[in-house]
Amino acid sequence: MKAFSWRRSLLILCCCCVLFWLPGLLAACAPSTLPAAATSVSVTPTATPTGLLLAYHGHTLSVQGVAWSPDGKSIASASGDGTVQVWDAASGKLLYTHSSPDQFGFNAVAWSPDGTRLAAACADNTVQVWDAFTGAHPLTYRGHNAPVLSVAWSPDGRQIASAAGDNTVQVWDTSTARTLLTYRGHSAAVNAVAWSPDGKEIASGSSDSTVQVWDASTARTLLTYHGHSGNVYALAWSPDGKSIASGAGYPDDSVQVWDATTGKTLLTYHGHNAEVYAVAWSPDGKSIASAGADSTAQVWDAASGQLHVSFQVVSIVFGVAWSPDSTRIATANKNAIVDLWQVA
Repeated sequence: MKAFSWRRSLLILCCCCVLFWLPGLLAACAPSTLPAAATSVSVTPTATPTGLLLAYHGHTLSVQGVAWSPDGKSIASASGDGTVQVWDAASGKLLYTHSSPDQFGFNAVAWSPDGTRLAAACADNTVQVWDAFTGAHPLTYRGHNAPVLSVAWSPDGRQIASAAGDNTVQVWDTSTARTLLTYRGHSAAVNAVAWSPDGKEIASGSSDSTVQVWDASTARTLLTYHGHSGNVYALAWSPDGKSIASGAGYPDDSVQVWDATTGKTLLTYHGHNAEVYAVAWSPDGKSIASAGADSTAQVWDAASGQLHVSFQVVSIVFGVAWSPDSTRIATANKNAIVDLWQVA
């Protein structure tokens, strides 16, 4: 009994000593690299903030194109599910749906300059035009013999240029759907078309790796830009009409900014590591947004190429559009989602 009490006392004493000295011993014996573990916490880089404002989930298949209304209140999104949906840019509330009569998918959508009409490029070789407020469908253009891939309104809203897989760009009257001229300068599908701000010229980008600038009234080629080595999928004029930004695919995967008069390359942006499918110039002329197969949307300085912000999207991005006040962008992706992002 006595022996048991002595051993128990000794054990308690030893335990107390261990508890008393243990913190000091651990501190003294800890490896010198231990404090570094506290600084290895992953921090989101300033170039990739989570600026997501809203995610629109109204479509059931890939969203191919997106466009912001001139007044900034509404967004139109074109999808492979055979619908163009118009919805509130602030709340994401669906306003109405325009459906393709034959269920063919839509590849692109564009607002008229006055915001009263919408035009959409359809995979059934047509362009459909309808009232932006009522959804009434007054006009269908049937001049192409391959899927229409891109559409652009003239600055005065009287004409539309449509680019298609038949290697042509066709310019036609928005009241009568009468073909005014056909441009045949490309040797492969024409993926993108854009009208100059003054309405005198049109630029078209093709799978023949060129961007061609031509007279909007005569279809005479003014300039051919050969800076890309891959398919040209996207292009945008600067608001002042002096420059063009064009985005291309493999092996290029770049956005190039060049002089619209001379064709001189001013800047090459290599921020993407896969095909660039969408390019948009901010309305204030200061920034360019580009997006593509690397599932990012990147906003960068139009003059220097310096990255402002990069957004990680859930899948491949096919379309990008600026808000009229140059503070937000909308991205259309393969996962049937349109995301709105705060830029400034």
